[in-house]
Amino acid sequence: MKNYRKAALALSLALIASSAGSWLAGPAFAADPMGTWYTGDKDSQVRISNCGGALCGNLVWLKEPNDPATGRPKTDKNNADASKQGRPLIGVPIVLGMKPSGTPNQWAGSVYNASDGKTYSGSFTMTDANTAELKGCVLSVLCKTQTWTRAK
Repeated sequence: MKNYRKAALALSLALIASSAGSWLAGPAFAADPMGTWYTGDKDSQVRISNCGGALCGNLVWLKEPNDPATGRPKTDKNNADASKQGRPLIGVPIVLGMKPSGTPNQWAGSVYNASDGKTYSGSFTMTDANTAELKGCVLSVLCKTQTWTRAK
C-alpha cells in the first residue's frame, strides 16, 4: 500500500508542477513594434509608427549626420529617383507600409536601403520586446537580415 501512496503522491506532484509551468509561462508574446529602433550597425535610428494600420518607419538619427566631404547634412544621394537625391537623409522612409503577415509578431512589406537607393521586399519580425529582425530580399531568394534593438 505504501508504494501506491508514493506513486500517487509523485503523480500528483508531477501534475502540479506541469500545471504551474504552463501558468508561469503566461500568454504568448504580444509584440509592440512602435517606437525608435537602432539599426543593425547602431549608426542610425528608425522610428516605427502606425500608418493606416500598417508599419512605417522613418530615419530619425544618424551617428554621423553630416557628409565628411561637404560638411553638410547627408542626402539621399543614391536614390534611383533623381528628384529625391537632394533630400536630407534624416526623415527618409525606410520601412514602407508593412502589414501583419499572418505569422505572429511579423509584418511584411517593403524596405528602402538608402545605401544603394533601392527598395526591397521585406519583413519586420519582433523576436522579443526589445529586439527585432528586419529582412530585405531580392526576388524573395537573396535576403539580408539585420537585428535591430529598441532605443531606450
